[in-house]
Amino acid sequence: MEIQTKKFAVLIDADNSSINAIPFVLEEVAKYGIASVKRVYGDWSSETLKNWREVLLPHAITPVQQFAYTKGKDATDMILIIDAMDLLYAGALDGFCIVSSDSDFTPLASRIRENGLSVYGFGKKSTPEAFKKACDKFIYVENLLQDNELKNTEEDLINSPIKEVIENTKVSEPKPSVQIKENTITEIIDKPTLNLIYKAVKDNADENGWANLSMVGQYISAVKPDFDSRNYGRAKLSGLIKTLNLFETKIEMSQMYLRKIKKQSTI
Repeated sequence: MEIQTKKFAVLIDADNSSINAIPFVLEEVAKYGIASVKRVYGDWSSETLKNWREVLLPHAITPVQQFAYTKGKDATDMILIIDAMDLLYAGALDGFCIVSSDSDFTPLASRIRENGLSVYGFGKKSTPEAFKKACDKFIYVENLLQDNELKNTEEDLINSPIKEVIENTKVSEPKPSVQIKENTITEIIDKPTLNLIYKAVKDNADENGWANLSMVGQYISAVKPDFDSRNYGRAKLSGLIKTLNLFETKIEMSQMYLRKIKKQSTI
């Protein structure tokens, strides 16, 4: 049986996007499906957008012109939304990737999801919560840029703060006390996210406490669309789980399972 590859429309708001992140955004989109539509919106008569040409040609992105009728206002919002609705009703796509840090696209993301299609958002960490929550998944462009730096320079990884924390966790006593672990964990991951992971494991666990990692990841993304293990220095959720050292793990039929490590009572 042939697996159907999902088709996405990648719609880029040039006024509120980083030109340097676009190649890595497209690489990320490729993990989820094919970017069958690639458009970027802006007023191309503006000097501020002249460098976009370097990105458009190599990646076959179609520029869409929209003049700024009012000074100081972004010109792209309305035409991007109109195009998105046209593409939505054409019915040939499985989802949309909206590249912007502008909360004005919150209603658009919600409307697309109402029609049963997926929405992936790409923007800065400063993007308003409303837009992030309206997407199925929101990916920070800072993480994509950092990923590229880490690939090119191994030294960056060695000297990163997260790496130091991980190395500090490995040394010391063979069996460190629970208190030492908890102090180290707070430096790696914030408490609300850690509690969310605990809840995801608990709500998806079988009678023996084992939860499928894939189900845990889906649960976390549904509650917190901007969750990304790269925020905590790990490429994948499995790597973050192992770093935390708070869960037992096992592999069954190529699937990873985890459960909370039970604290041993001391007499």
